[in-house]
Amino acid sequence: MTHTLPLPDFTHERVEVTTGPRSGLVITVALHSSALGSALGGARLWTYPHWSDAVGDALRLSAAMTLKNAAAGLDAGGGKAVLCLPPGTTLDADRRRGAFLDLGDAVEHFGGLYRTAEDVGSTTEDMLTVSERTSHVVGLPDAVGGSGEPAGPTSLGVYESLRATLERITGASDPAGRRITISGLGQVGSRLAVRLSAEGALLTVTDVNPSKRALAADLGAQWVEPGTEHLVPADVFVPAGIGGVLDDEIIDALAASAVCGPANNPLAARDGADRLAARGILYAPDFVVNAGGVVYLDLEAKRLGTRAEIMDRVAGIGDVVRALFDDAEARGITPLEAAEQRVAERLREAAATTEQDSLAATR
Repeated sequence: MTHTLPLPDFTHERVEVTTGPRSGLVITVALHSSALGSALGGARLWTYPHWSDAVGDALRLSAAMTLKNAAAGLDAGGGKAVLCLPPGTTLDADRRRGAFLDLGDAVEHFGGLYRTAEDVGSTTEDMLTVSERTSHVVGLPDAVGGSGEPAGPTSLGVYESLRATLERITGASDPAGRRITISGLGQVGSRLAVRLSAEGALLTVTDVNPSKRALAADLGAQWVEPGTEHLVPADVFVPAGIGGVLDDEIIDALAASAVCGPANNPLAARDGADRLAARGILYAPDFVVNAGGVVYLDLEAKRLGTRAEIMDRVAGIGDVVRALFDDAEARGITPLEAAEQRVAERLREAAATTEQDSLAATR
């Protein structure tokens, strides 16, 4: 279940909420911004207490994608799709297929202003189903010539960001012997755990799915019950599940020196970054840290470089994080504020260019 959060401010270009005629699921497609180009953001299939919670999540996630894509230097706007599963609902194969055909129709209705991809709860195979109804989808399976699963690139970007974070708080980027807590062992969290374990990190892990205990055992990691992981002393706390987990209560009890992870919107409220800073806890902005997947998908879809060249760019996310830490320290602001200001400048430049083009067209 996701945390129930208040609706964010409505700053979006366009939002459509429909009931899928095949699946009966409430589907939200939120286009936050196309200032930098066709929006790109994944399609989340998740259980929500109420359909309005899913709409709110789509609004938050799409706004985060604007930040993510702009901060990553992509010519892509921000958007997101959310398919709402009512509590206790399990999709059989036919209804799941119907849900992603419904999503394809919803995406097609945006006429190319929004491109979708896999996300939490969805897969590259689901995106193949979406492609039967729209061409505005990326991340299709390798078997059909697509770019495949983006979790690997996302994990690489998070890993390099974590090294940059360790370097800032300990003086060395090597994870060997460092205490790292990973909350969530999904596609990205599990990949990160495997790599960090192999490099000698001292891992504490948890997941709402108890079957993930087997991975913890294989890695020799300490398993703790979900909801208690923030109490374990750590150098870095890695939120790798659903957003909104870092509320005031969790932040006040967090026993870590830094936060750096792939979860979208881990802060329950933006001022959580200030609250972390007041406790001396370094926060690496999520939309910078977790951009590896979207960088990979966007550049692959546009054929902007070889796969090796694209992965080199993903690995460079660590240097972006280092630069943000330097900028924030020099100006006496949080890394989140430094990242947001960089994004705002890119969007202002895009708006100015659009205005100049419009004026030129009328002359």
